Amino acid sequence: MSIATTKTFELGGKTISIETGRLARQADGAVVVKMGDTMILATAVSAKEAKEDVDFMPLTVDYQEKFAAVGRIPGSFHKREAKLSDYEVLVSRIVDRALRPLFPENYHADTQVALTLISSDKNIMPDALVGLAASAALIVSDIPFNGPISEVRVARIDGKFVINPYKDELERADMDLIVAGTERDLNMVEGECAEVSEVDMLEALKVAHEAIKVQIKAQWDLVEMLGGKKPAREYNHERSNPELEAQIKAFAYDKIYTIAKSKAGKGERSAGFKAVREEFKASLPEGTETDKFLMNKYFHDVEYDAVRAMILGDRTRLDGRELDQVRPIWSEVGYLPGAHGSAIFTRGETQSLTTVTLGTSQDEQMLDSPMNEGYAKFLLHYNFPAFSTGEVKPNRGPGRREIGHGNLALRGLKRVLPGSPVNPYTVRIVSDILESNGSSSMATVCAGSLALMDAGVKVTGAVSGIAMGLISDETTGKYAILSDILGDEDHLGDMDFKVVGTKNGIVACQMDIKINGLRWEMVEEALNQAKAGRLHIMDEMNKTISEPNVDYKPHAPRIETLFIDKDFIGAVIGPGGKIIQGMQKETGATISITEENNMGIVEIASNNKESLERAVAMIKAIVAVPEVGAEYIGKVKSIVDFGAFVEVMPGKDGLLHISEVGWNRLPSMEGVLTVGEEIKVKLIEVDQKTGKLKLSRKVLLPKPEGYVEPAPRESRPPRDDNRGPRRDDRGPRPPREPRPENRN
Repeated sequence: MSIATTKTFELGGKTISIETGRLARQADGAVVVKMGDTMILATAVSAKEAKEDVDFMPLTVDYQEKFAAVGRIPGSFHKREAKLSDYEVLVSRIVDRALRPLFPENYHADTQVALTLISSDKNIMPDALVGLAASAALIVSDIPFNGPISEVRVARIDGKFVINPYKDELERADMDLIVAGTERDLNMVEGECAEVSEVDMLEALKVAHEAIKVQIKAQWDLVEMLGGKKPAREYNHERSNPELEAQIKAFAYDKIYTIAKSKAGKGERSAGFKAVREEFKASLPEGTETDKFLMNKYFHDVEYDAVRAMILGDRTRLDGRELDQVRPIWSEVGYLPGAHGSAIFTRGETQSLTTVTLGTSQDEQMLDSPMNEGYAKFLLHYNFPAFSTGEVKPNRGPGRREIGHGNLALRGLKRVLPGSPVNPYTVRIVSDILESNGSSSMATVCAGSLALMDAGVKVTGAVSGIAMGLISDETTGKYAILSDILGDEDHLGDMDFKVVGTKNGIVACQMDIKINGLRWEMVEEALNQAKAGRLHIMDEMNKTISEPNVDYKPHAPRIETLFIDKDFIGAVIGPGGKIIQGMQKETGATISITEENNMGIVEIASNNKESLERAVAMIKAIVAVPEVGAEYIGKVKSIVDFGAFVEVMPGKDGLLHISEVGWNRLPSMEGVLTVGEEIKVKLIEVDQKTGKLKLSRKVLLPKPEGYVEPAPRESRPPRDDNRGPRRDDRGPRPPREPRPENRN
């Protein structure tokens, strides 16, 4: 029997435990993190040797949820867990982004962190625990890792910050952030807000960091319980040639610095850097063997040092901009006539062509994962084709980066989408990046906001986004906050901080930090500089379109929503769907019905106004309740001796008694009405017990001249003929003789 070691601690009034030594003991490190009934198994394994000539950290983080964890069987055809869902990819990414900067720069062995949800409490969000689990698995192993790190969810609920709130509490939150960091610094932020201020954002980050420190201490306590930290494995993953390194730096540094300061465009700058490499190769004595891998590495290091020194020393950018200056912007809406809404947004050398498509409830996306069930009415897909950067690559579908960028844009835009009935549509936004030189996800936000307005969706306001960068020097303490970063500034910089907001405040953010020593004043400065930048971008967007179009495009589906009593749902659908299918066939409209809060919600959609109105009228007729005193154009369904049955509403017949057909007394119904004839009638009574309808036609007709109302029966005079008294005047009827029992 295995002996487990467990560290238990309290965080935000909740008990969390980290256990190791029971499961997955052949992994380099393995733990189980538990909170309530939610349990996450985290394993970490790293190859003993690195592959040849690898100059990056080949880290893979996979988070997967087991359906058994929530007592469900997968709904897919194969009835087993398949590839990671978008949600699982997004959770994997937040862990990857928090861990990656903490591995040594010269460690290049294939490393995999696997996170598995093996038990679940549906009211506990596992994405707030995966960072702790991943870090703990690494810290109990011998894998070189400059951690531990941890992450928490911080939400502001009813005005108070709560750490790792329960799922049902999040419905009242106006801030929802996942924050990761070390004991000293933050290094990852992801989340959404309801138009909050920069001050509120900074306060939330500080609250989160204090909670992170508690979880880091718990990891060190676990290590002590195990007898101390295992010595990190020895490794040597990089070849080196100090002589070549010095030679390249002496030859290229000043030349690279000059090109970086030249304010050249992306293509020209890249060509200039490449020319310096070729010039260096040409300067070598003939016959000199060059190590291509090391040469590329050392040239990259020179570019890294020279560009950063230029920005910190000269306080200028690669393209000549001021530190807080945004690149030139132009935009256009309605570019694609066939789309329901479209926009082009171009900022510098980054461009997004974005479309909006409006659909019905039948277009909703079904969510089928252990922690995410239901339907999504708002979709945003981000595509990054290779031609946007002038490269040749096969199109293999969206990768993790595309899924992550699309989710960030979705978080920002969903805050301004109105709910039903103002917006009855399923909305799909697709952003195709046609050019890229930094911050294409923020271009997606801006283009998406413009396209929604072009489509006539009644958004509550415009949304813009900006990517902020940081260049810093720990030795001198100098730093530079950069607005609207270029691709090279992102690649060579220390931070990528994306901020999305309306004119009223922040609605989404994403931050990745690659250095130690991030100070709070840096974060505050970046937030304030981002606010000025995104408001400038919004002003430029407003020059193109500042509010939603008054109407939808002519070819967009028109949707009308009716709320009916749930008892009428069956009447609208009909046996086997006969009624609803017949209405769709007859009108050409699409009709769907759902039940919610004991009400039937009927959605009618059509590209044709006339067909929409016909379908609405037919449904209203089915669900209408006959009102006493109301007049109807009815159709004679059948004729009997004592009157006629008239259909006043679909499926609702009433009796028009022979005495109510006209003012004159009719001896019979023969020749008075015909089946199929339409007549005007009035509902005069509804039988309270049977619900039968009593109709009158005569009350809608003018009285004949000289017409005399017949006297009521009680006031009639006694008979003066020889027939004797009326039945009522003869007293009680005498009892009948009993009938014989056998009448055969």
